[in-house]
Amino acid sequence: MMEGAASRTVSRSESLSSGSVREERGANEFFGWVYHLGVNSIGHEYCHLRFLHIRGKHVMLYKRDPHETPGIKPIRQGVTGPTLMVEELGRRKVNNGDVYVLRFYNRLDEAKKGEIACATAGEVRRWMEAFDQAKQQAEFELTRGSSTREKLNMEAEINLQGHRPRMRRYAHELKKLIRIGQGPEPLLRQSSSLSGRPDGFEGDSGDAFEAHQWKCVRTMDGIRVFEDVSDHKSGKGVLAKSVGVIDTTADAVFEVLLNTERHQRYEWDMLMGDLELVDSYDGHYDVVYGTYDPKYLTRWQSKRDFIFSRQWFRGQDGTYTILQFPAVHKKKPPRSGYRRTKINPSTWEIRNLNRPMGSNSPTCLVAHTLEIHSAAWCRWKNNQCSKFEKTIPYALLCQVAGLKEYIVANPGLSHEYATTFVQSKLSYASISSPEYENIEVQDEFYDAIAADSSSSDEDSISDEELHQETKVKVKNASWAISSLALKRTTDPDINKELDPDVTPITIDPSNFHGSLHKGKDDADTNCWTCPSGQGFMIRGKNYLKDNSKVVGGDPLLKLISVDWFKVEKRADRVALHRRCLVQTEAGKKLPFILVINLQVPAKPNYSLVLYYAADRPLNKDSLLAKFVDGNDMFRDSRFKLIPSIVEGYWMVKRAVGTKACLLGKAVTCKYFRQDNFLEIDVDIGSSSVARSVIGLVLGYVTSLVVDLAILVEAKEEGELPEYILGTVRLNRLKPDTAVQLDA
Repeated sequence: MMEGAASRTVSRSESLSSGSVREERGANEFFGWVYHLGVNSIGHEYCHLRFLHIRGKHVMLYKRDPHETPGIKPIRQGVTGPTLMVEELGRRKVNNGDVYVLRFYNRLDEAKKGEIACATAGEVRRWMEAFDQAKQQAEFELTRGSSTREKLNMEAEINLQGHRPRMRRYAHELKKLIRIGQGPEPLLRQSSSLSGRPDGFEGDSGDAFEAHQWKCVRTMDGIRVFEDVSDHKSGKGVLAKSVGVIDTTADAVFEVLLNTERHQRYEWDMLMGDLELVDSYDGHYDVVYGTYDPKYLTRWQSKRDFIFSRQWFRGQDGTYTILQFPAVHKKKPPRSGYRRTKINPSTWEIRNLNRPMGSNSPTCLVAHTLEIHSAAWCRWKNNQCSKFEKTIPYALLCQVAGLKEYIVANPGLSHEYATTFVQSKLSYASISSPEYENIEVQDEFYDAIAADSSSSDEDSISDEELHQETKVKVKNASWAISSLALKRTTDPDINKELDPDVTPITIDPSNFHGSLHKGKDDADTNCWTCPSGQGFMIRGKNYLKDNSKVVGGDPLLKLISVDWFKVEKRADRVALHRRCLVQTEAGKKLPFILVINLQVPAKPNYSLVLYYAADRPLNKDSLLAKFVDGNDMFRDSRFKLIPSIVEGYWMVKRAVGTKACLLGKAVTCKYFRQDNFLEIDVDIGSSSVARSVIGLVLGYVTSLVVDLAILVEAKEEGELPEYILGTVRLNRLKPDTAVQLDA
């Protein structure tokens, strides 16, 4: 079994000389084994194990580990560029095993695309971070002057569709090519392990305040059982959850939970009988059929089966969320002798905890939340009744305890799914070293992603060779403990984001009218209002020192109007539309307008357009001005949104969460700067995860009250504390009231 590959981060120098940028900058280095997926020239799908190496902006693909085989040449190489997009496609079955797939494409030409796969979801997250840092390195070099820019323009960017320039011996190699096209037999028995920088988990709570109030009612088998005792309950029954700390990674727990294999499930789940995967959709959604263990059923109903759907995703902080709903499926009609049971809606949330200083043992927090309709619940929590312990909800609450004991009894799981980290010696050499400069880039990296690279004898690698070539020494990193400070933002420097030498104008909201009306009070529906920032947590002045967050203050920009459009296809640059507020006489007189166009994929498609106005021009030296007039890569790394479901079904709250999200990293954002405005077109449909979540939200949107806060993320000492750009509350929107936006 492959012992694991690793990533290596070489620290980079951030010191700048007066008036100029240093020519030397250290490089981040990532490497590890991945699976290359594709279709070869004769139509057969293939899956090849390849060694991927990223150093700075350079990306190389090898057949063997270059650390173990010095002098080996990459089979593909190229550089990352600003048009490179990386999308997580989720879980897919390949050669009777499950892998996690990453899709690469050019955002200017989506016909140029390709895929690689990893053995675990944790590796996918690390590779996404690696490619993001490669893009940042490329952007850094583009800012170093015209000579560097011309040199970079001469380098071949990643070409997704190119073929390796060699003759293919189809007649001689046809039989072998088909065999290789079926993929390597040891798939999934070999695990690559990749890690980026040790950022640690950022805080134990979300970035918005939740209405739930959890009270611990019982402790059992090393777990705590909570009940929601808040006044804002949703759902038909009692909302309860079991919470436990498990000594392994979130990646490992996630893999165990999704696994439906009988022999493993029987070791920790005392409720489920046989489980069968019925269908799978878009990598983040599947349907499962199963039966219950008869000991939790009455004598007259000893045979029960069920069908449920599982929808899962991973947040930018590494937290996994799994949603489980009752479902129906045509492949599984009612079964003779069994009574079809509707399962309890439930969620799993798994997140890594910060490691104590000096400890290399990973730990994660696992929470299983579900609706309980049993009348014996109240008596059980008060220790007055034991009948509840023979019910299905009780067995569900005990699943966390079963997981905990299973992980303890199988310590090898932690190593199998662990993501490891290696830090090399400090190196400040420029990544534009002769080793990379002298390479004639003819075959580019994405050729290996999109095109077949297996039609010669040299591509055949035995299992023994792979075993010997994938041994890498790794070393775990320690995580720092972060703290949370609940303070109120009162820094007056927020006004410096706007030009202090210009007298503010008076913005009269009555001059601006959108297709969605402004709400009169909380009872009004299908409307918007503008809440304060006190419901959100943002980075405080000392965030870089102690990770402290503070309660948000009043927004910098004023929300003046909201449009709710229905469109046939995705609509970009709505600010140029004749019906748009920006094109009115009143809109043209405003010093600055930030237009947020949230493009919602559905049938039909929708656009929720938010218009935020400033009463003065932007301060040219401010963070906001750098964002508005900066490049797309800078904007993608700073454009942040914090969501919060104020009222609504609890499953939707769990799906949306309250953690801040860098939208430019999660979905495709397009920026359009002109005249007195900046428009940001947020393509929610560009991410399969976002499509899945928004599909759930739309199903309940008429009963939801949603708060959103928009920020420019502060990353430097001089940019702190953060401030909220704008907020909006969407109160029980009605999709059928959206106005058709003509071309």
